[in-house]
Amino acid sequence: MNRNLALEFVRVTEMAAIASARQMGRGDEKAADQAAVDAMRSMLDSVDCRGTVVIGEGERDEAPMLYIGEKVGSGMGPEIEIALDPLEGTTICANGMPNSISVMAIGDKGNLLNAPDIYMQKIAVGPDCKGVIDITKSPTENLKRVAEIKSCRIQDLTAIVLDRPRHSELIKEIRESGCRIYLIGDGDVSAAIATTNPDSGVDILFGTGGAPEGVIAAAALRCVGGDFQGILKPRNDDDILRAKKMGIENIEKVFQIDELAKGNVLFCATGVTDGSFLPGVRFKSWGAITNSIVMRSESGTIRKIQANHRFDMKPRY
Repeated sequence: MNRNLALEFVRVTEMAAIASARQMGRGDEKAADQAAVDAMRSMLDSVDCRGTVVIGEGERDEAPMLYIGEKVGSGMGPEIEIALDPLEGTTICANGMPNSISVMAIGDKGNLLNAPDIYMQKIAVGPDCKGVIDITKSPTENLKRVAEIKSCRIQDLTAIVLDRPRHSELIKEIRESGCRIYLIGDGDVSAAIATTNPDSGVDILFGTGGAPEGVIAAAALRCVGGDFQGILKPRNDDDILRAKKMGIENIEKVFQIDELAKGNVLFCATGVTDGSFLPGVRFKSWGAITNSIVMRSESGTIRKIQANHRFDMKPRY
């Protein structure tokens, strides 16, 4: 996969971030999400690729654009698959809270799992604990393993978990183990990535969230040498049928990181609101400032990009 595509795709997340950031704190989730979707879809047409959306805004009958199976790009260049979330953290952006981002993962054809839009149980750690975790074991057992590798006590660890009623027993067990918890309202892609950053203070991610976000997070962790495992958690027969429609026959399968995102993958994200992962969009009289990250699994390269966007010279904005 052409490495220059990484910089082309970060232009896409930049535009989506700027568009959705205009809706920050205005309380309208649909408007924030729609702004990001419209901007991302428009900008994708400028990228020289033959792209297929494998993770997007839903199935074709549910989403008018960026739907699963939609063809994007200029129609010239390499054939690729794209997993995207124009605005991860729709609610937190609409409420003016931290850690919303615009995010994309890109892989060669067949490299990204076509995950159904259902729940997935997840566990994620940084590179120092790769190969240590086992999602089939208890949270306590996984915390013991991580603490041993890090040469510390469980009490010194911090787990990050979505603050949801479904996680009440998980949170109870983590607390009883002595581990600290960082509860978040939304955004488990950036939460998973936080485990790879020694300065984040986060050691491990637990919990159940969207399966599509699991694939995007796995692609990001592949680029930096982290680890991720997931198990689909259908809530009803419709969820099971949706998974089978996507080609997943074994619903109880434990997906390893290189089954969710294999081969050479790219990952890029732009901050929408301020967060521990990326600063948010800053609007100025002349335009806006964005902060993005671009990562490649093939080389392990991580680029942090701060860009000044002059609106008088970029009519798209």
